[in-house]
Amino acid sequence: MICVIAGTTEGREMIKELNKYTDDILVSTATSYGGELLKEYRYKLLNDKPLNSQDMQKMFEENKVNVVIDTSHPYAVEVSENLMNVCRLTSIKYIRLERKGVAYKFINEDKVIIVESYEELYSHLKNITGNILNTTGSRNLNKILGLELPNRIIHRVLPSLKVLEECLELGVSVENIIAIKGPISYDLNRAFIKEYDAKAILLKDSGPEGGTEEKIRAAVDEDIYTFIIGRKTLKYDNIFYDVKDVVKKLEGIA
Repeated sequence: MICVIAGTTEGREMIKELNKYTDDILVSTATSYGGELLKEYRYKLLNDKPLNSQDMQKMFEENKVNVVIDTSHPYAVEVSENLMNVCRLTSIKYIRLERKGVAYKFINEDKVIIVESYEELYSHLKNITGNILNTTGSRNLNKILGLELPNRIIHRVLPSLKVLEECLELGVSVENIIAIKGPISYDLNRAFIKEYDAKAILLKDSGPEGGTEEKIRAAVDEDIYTFIIGRKTLKYDNIFYDVKDVVKKLEGIA
């Protein structure tokens, strides 16, 4: 059985391509929302809860998984590290389908700044006067709020009940929440910047599929600062950038 670690656009594309040949697939997502996005695809089993290393190994062994395709988010490095370790331990073939970044296109823009940590981010943001638009996702709310900035910060998050509850529990007021499913268009990004009079936008380089380029271009054209949280670089065991190349690799394995 093939296991696809999904939850991104790449995960859905991978399952769609695999469905041309098989439905003997175990899909694993970190959330029930991720599972809801897969209803139109064919697979035998679905896990929609986060897993630690022990859970992963148990799930793989119980379902006789012999190939794992990791399409988790580029910033979910702990998930990928755990997957590679479990696959090495159990002699399961590991394949990474990676999403390419786009931040490099804007390297010559003065107000586009890549930071490697939240400490470095703070060193820049403490000099920003005005509102800040945070699009790094609900999982990073604690890190952003932990900076204790005096600025008004507007958080753009997924429109799910769980995420909204987390925002409110962390003390984020309703007027500082934009609940919307991405990716967001260039025009809508500009509209949000104007509506909230944002002086800076925070984001991750989630690649073309994550709407990163539209965010950065909107910020550049509105002449505000863009702060990009850099990706941690992993050395993947087998890495590909196209679903068809993954299928070719699978020939003779699965």
